[in-house]
Amino acid sequence: MTVDELNDSRPALTAVQREASLHARRLMTTLGFPVGDPGMTDTPARLVRAWCELSHGMHLDPGRHLAVTFPPESPDPGLIAVTDVPFVSLCEHHLLPFTGTANVAYLPAPGASIVGLSKLARLVQEYAARPQVQERLGEQIVHALVSRLDCDGAACAITAEHSCMTLRGARSTGAQMETLHLKGAFQADPQLRENFLGLART
Repeated sequence: MTVDELNDSRPALTAVQREASLHARRLMTTLGFPVGDPGMTDTPARLVRAWCELSHGMHLDPGRHLAVTFPPESPDPGLIAVTDVPFVSLCEHHLLPFTGTANVAYLPAPGASIVGLSKLARLVQEYAARPQVQERLGEQIVHALVSRLDCDGAACAITAEHSCMTLRGARSTGAQMETLHLKGAFQADPQLRENFLGLART
C-alpha cells in the first residue's frame, strides 16, 4: 500500500480537525516550515491527527473500566498487581511525548469484588492519553482505584523518559523520571509496600 492509499483509507477529518489543520498550517508557515513542499503539504493535518490520537483520553472517563467486577476466588485474594504497562503521554508544558511503563496494584478489602487486569492497563493508558505531568498521572490512577473499588489501598510506580528533557533543553539522553504514589495500606504497611516495590523492580 502506498502512502497516498494509506492516507485515503483514513477517516475524513472532522470539522474541528479541519479548522485545527488550518491553524497548524499558519503556525508552521510563521515558523518557516516549508509547508508548500510536496512532502509537507499534508503535515499540518497529520500533526492534528497525531495530537488528537495522543490526547483522546481528555474526552473519556478512565475510571469507567473499574465498574465491571467479578467475585474473588477466595475471601482474601491479597495483593493484585499488573506490571510494566506501557503508555505514551503528552507533556502539558511542551506537547512533546513522554513514554514509559506503570506498575499498578491494589489490595481488595476482604470479600470484595475484583477487576480484570486488562482494566488496570486501560486505566493507565487512558489517563496517560491527555496533556499530563507524570506526578498527576500516578495520583489519578491511585485515586481512581481507591474511590471506585472496595479496596484497602492502591499503589502506582511509574518510570518514564520525557522527550522535553532528552531531545531539547537539558538534552539528558537516557535520563528517566520515577514517581511513586501510595494510598491506604500501601502507605501504612511497610511490608506491603516493599512487596509491591519488589514486583515493580522485577
